[in-house]
Amino acid sequence: MVATLRVVLDQLVAPTEPVLAEASRDLTRALIAGAPSGCQVDGIAPAGGDGDPEVPGLAGLRRTALPRRELAAALQLGVGTGIGGGMIHSPTLLAPLVKHDRVHDNDQTVVTIWDLRPWESPADLPRAAVAWHKAMLKRAVKHADAVVVPTHSLAERLGGIARVGDRVRVIAGAAPLGFTVPTDEVGRRRGLDLPEGFVLLAGGPVASDALGTGFAAIARSDVDLPIVVIDVEDGHEPAIADLAAAAGVPEHRLHVRGALEAADRAAVFGAAVAFLAPSRRSAFPWRVVDALTLGVPVIAAASDVHGEVIFDGGELVEGADDTSLAEGLGAALSTALATTDAADRLAVLSGDRGRSFSWREAADKIWLLHAEL
Repeated sequence: MVATLRVVLDQLVAPTEPVLAEASRDLTRALIAGAPSGCQVDGIAPAGGDGDPEVPGLAGLRRTALPRRELAAALQLGVGTGIGGGMIHSPTLLAPLVKHDRVHDNDQTVVTIWDLRPWESPADLPRAAVAWHKAMLKRAVKHADAVVVPTHSLAERLGGIARVGDRVRVIAGAAPLGFTVPTDEVGRRRGLDLPEGFVLLAGGPVASDALGTGFAAIARSDVDLPIVVIDVEDGHEPAIADLAAAAGVPEHRLHVRGALEAADRAAVFGAAVAFLAPSRRSAFPWRVVDALTLGVPVIAAASDVHGEVIFDGGELVEGADDTSLAEGLGAALSTALATTDAADRLAVLSGDRGRSFSWREAADKIWLLHAEL
């Protein structure tokens, strides 16, 4: 008898966040590649979207009757969606969180939480998104067989938000499968109109991304290099420029770009002399992991998440407030780039730590989790 793991692929049909789409795709590919003997992977996707999810090796794909927006609303209310039961794994909170019988029918539902912004920084998100996440977590408390989070620190914080008990499992994410600096990196950067050799940041103008602190750190440092910011949503470029100007960063040094496909993003990291991570938000730091994977020196604000993810792979800077954190980050950046030996040392530490993150390892843990359930 074949055991089928049904993976929710809504982000591959109607993505709400590029990082979730990327994670869903790579996790599913790893689950297919690592499927134990007698096991297979099916996909569940909402109606509509731009064609079927491009995930080679899926044993089957079931489309729901509802498009993603309507499906999300139905799941929030716990009404019927036609998804059915079985062994369901969702790389997000979007899943049929309803009463089911794991013992007799072998139905099980596992969901994933990557970011605690809806609970800790709700002002960063639209009210509807916050309400949806909070409602789905309440349903997960009642009906999820397990809730996956990427770090132990997030597991601890989640335990203070919701009564999930011993159902929390820690399984980290990773950089995209095959994430390496492409051979045509120079051409890709030219296509993006980017310089060579810069300090790299990622995020948007919301307070929890702390780009203002990052810009202040660079302004206080001895580093006089271009600054590149990626993952900026369309229309938010002026707000990023305002944050940089307020911190004393000249406009000619700033280059703002949006979300990039993996190959373009790797090409950008390939020219970065350092990655600066000023945010202390309770969320999996995807771009920090990208930097570690490619051996880019990392200077980050000390936080529970960064301490766990970066560990000894970069410089962690304490700060009692934004001003002291900016001063500390600036000093660490100056020291890191003061000599070639200093930068090379951080690059080696970064690359060593980057090998700790793997979608194949994550997939193995997920298969084991569902087997235990």
